[in-house]
This record gives sequence, structure tokens and C-alpha cells, in this order.
Amino acid sequence: MLTPTQIVDKMLLQDNMSQWLGIQINKIEKGEVNLQLSVTATMLNGFSIAHGGITYSMADSCMAFTANSHGNHAVSVESSISHHAAVKENDLLSTQIEELNKSSRFAVYLVRIYNQNKKLVASFKGTMFFKETVWS
Repeated sequence: MLTPTQIVDKMLLQDNMSQWLGIQINKIEKGEVNLQLSVTATMLNGFSIAHGGITYSMADSCMAFTANSHGNHAVSVESSISHHAAVKENDLLSTQIEELNKSSRFAVYLVRIYNQNKKLVASFKGTMFFKETVWS
């Protein structure tokens, strides 16, 4: 079985979306992976704020990396997001993830996204399903 770092590195290498977003990994531990992202002009919508899909995608990647760090292939089966504050160009976003519940087949996560001022800008909750396939 691979270590959590090896799993996340392997996932990121094949994850074109996270690469396109410019996601950087701040922390990798079994059951906790935290990310960072710098908001660019190409991520803005018609109101000159970040498109909601940016924070959603960041949180989804955070949850996927975290769940998979346990060693089995894991996929998302449900998720939702609440946006609390506008995200602007040049904002530096970071995630904090909490594993609310985990069994052998399912886990529920809460991902909080903060800006560079430590202001909560989004909260994401999701459920992951663990397959029998082990990372190797």
C-alpha cells in the first residue's frame, strides 16, 4: 500500500482540473489534506468575483485527496457548498478539512475555505464512497 503522500502525489499527477486551478498542497496526513489556491483573473465571473465553481472544485479536490489518503480508492457520491463571502482576484484561498464520520465504506467531510485574511468564504460538505481497490 502507498503512503498518503504517495497517493496524493499520484492523484495530483493525473488530476488535470486541480493542476489547471493551480492547486498547491499544504499538508498531507492520513485523513487530512489541506490545499491552497491563488485566484486569477480567468477564474472571475461577470461580477468580477470568483465563479462559485472555483471554491467548489477546490473543496472537492481537498475531499478527494483526503478520503483517498486512507489507502482505498474513494469517489464522491454527494456534496454541497455554501458561499459566505465574495472571493476576488489575487485572493489566496486555503482549505481546512474535518472528517465528520468514517466507516469502511463511507465518510462525511466538512471543508472550510478561508481567504488570506482568515475569513471564511465557503463551507462544503460531502460524502465519499470507499471502493475495495487499494492504491498501489
